[in-house]
Amino acid sequence: MAFRLRANVLRALKVLSALKVLSAFAVAAALIAVSPLQATAFNIVAIGASNTSGWGVGAQNAYPAQLQALLRKRGIAANVSNAGVLGDVTAGMLSRLDTAVPKGTDIVVLQPGANDLRFFGTKAARAANIAAMVAHLRARGIRVIVYDPDKIPADFYQWDGIHFNAAAHAKIAATLAAQIASSIKPQPAAAAGAAQPAGKP
Repeated sequence: MAFRLRANVLRALKVLSALKVLSAFAVAAALIAVSPLQATAFNIVAIGASNTSGWGVGAQNAYPAQLQALLRKRGIAANVSNAGVLGDVTAGMLSRLDTAVPKGTDIVVLQPGANDLRFFGTKAARAANIAAMVAHLRARGIRVIVYDPDKIPADFYQWDGIHFNAAAHAKIAATLAAQIASSIKPQPAAAAGAAQPAGKP
């Protein structure tokens, strides 16, 4: 009886040992399967005015939220923060830049919008503010993508002719996602890249 019990205990210990080995292999395989992009958070801030915030479509349908979803589908662990403020102008964006863009941000998507000219600002002042934001962010080691196409298709707008509709936000997000994903290497470098205007949607 004692011999049989001992034999059963030994068999049970062998089974447990085998399970531990299999578990260790499973954990190792899981770690190998996770790529550096999947394991490393990639922080993006979208700064702009009402078209960044998602006026009329909701923040969940605005291009920053859609950009995050698209990048994650590509295997990039992106966190995209929406720093759009209704009615803002480039001078306001410049003044709140460091508050809106925390330490650890990898990319800023700057969508300056048209409020400067709408509120009687000048093209020269707008351009100077954009340049100042790009220079400041690059000095902080942050890559900048300026989304400011010369012409925006008429069908991008809602009824007011000012704010982007949901389809436009989706197209903008797709444009940005393709640009960002194509430039990210398996182990992203810490150095800042040059400011790049996004291609026209």
